[in-house]
Amino acid sequence: MGSGRRRGGGVRGAAVLVVLVAALGSACQRPAPHPTPAPTPSPTPSPGARAPADFVDVTAVDPSIRTDIRYATAHNFVGRPITGYPEPRCLLTRAAAEALHRVQAAALAQGHSLKVYDCYRPQRAVDDFVAWAKAPGEQQMKAEFYPDEPKNRLFADGYIGAPTAHSRGSTLDLTLVPVPTPDQPAYAPGQPLLPCTAPAGRRFPDNSIDMGTGFDCFDPRAHTADARITGPARDNRELLKRLMTAQGFENYPREWWHYRYRDEPYPDTYFDFPVARSSLR
Repeated sequence: MGSGRRRGGGVRGAAVLVVLVAALGSACQRPAPHPTPAPTPSPTPSPGARAPADFVDVTAVDPSIRTDIRYATAHNFVGRPITGYPEPRCLLTRAAAEALHRVQAAALAQGHSLKVYDCYRPQRAVDDFVAWAKAPGEQQMKAEFYPDEPKNRLFADGYIGAPTAHSRGSTLDLTLVPVPTPDQPAYAPGQPLLPCTAPAGRRFPDNSIDMGTGFDCFDPRAHTADARITGPARDNRELLKRLMTAQGFENYPREWWHYRYRDEPYPDTYFDFPVARSSLR
């Protein structure tokens, strides 16, 4: 390592050896550096272009559940349709879909309906997110979806995951809408963006009841129990959580919209068939 070392024994060589041993011992006691976490490598997805027989389209189990599948559109944090979403459908395992049907029945009894933003997510979509995260110049949707979060922190701070439970078919993103449900203005690519952290009425006009932030808002205020979310928005988050928990779903604490069915039938399998009717058997 040092450029002034000479060959041969003697007192000087022994002294150098003592110094090196001491230095190495000191280095072993110092804590290792903490590099910025990198996205977890994608798992090997289950082979096959079609879903197992127990996957269903949620609207076939309960047609009253609203859908707003953002990753099949340009209105998402990437700004274009995501790979693997040729159709705007909510596909889930039958077990999760039937549990969601029970949630919907309870929600309707209280004057609300479920609206899903995302359900099963193919591994190819997750790979698309990872590739996007590595392209620092692609930030055209930052002003809405992560106005205060650096793009290079989205993985480290837990806002994007790779792999994701969505690819196992029993996890979904959703909200509550009032019944009767008002129309929602269509998103037009290129329209002025509004921050997802803004108060209701000053962010994208989603027909959801107020949850304190918009969907896919990469900000601590989207954490389910963030103390800054109070009043009706806090109550609405708690209502959604109670309804979902009662039927076997658990919330991801960093996202008020994210729920996983606890008794998922494929806890270790990540699927890669596209989100399309033709994927079902």
